[in-house]
Amino acid sequence: MESRSPKQIIICIDYDGTFTKIPDLLTEFIKSAKKTGHVVICATMRHDNEEEAPAVRAAMDHLVDDIIFTGRQAKEKFLMDQNIHVDIWIDDQPFWIYRDAIV
Repeated sequence: MESRSPKQIIICIDYDGTFTKIPDLLTEFIKSAKKTGHVVICATMRHDNEEEAPAVRAAMDHLVDDIIFTGRQAKEKFLMDQNIHVDIWIDDQPFWIYRDAIV
């Protein structure tokens, strides 16, 4: 990710069970956050493949600055390994921010 100003924050929104439950509300929130200069990304534990990614891309590509597919890995570590430091998480099951999913 590009460098950001001190007042700019990174907001990370989960897809399944979060965006999918309240898409209208979160769409307006994303638009408002971006309009005020913040970075909004989507991090999902889905895999970036033809089976799992298309629905996320269809719903979020036009809204967020980036979509990150962690492939069932814990979101925070996966993003930090890419030098992305999230300031605000919006997730219906926040334990997946810190835990890998066992498949």
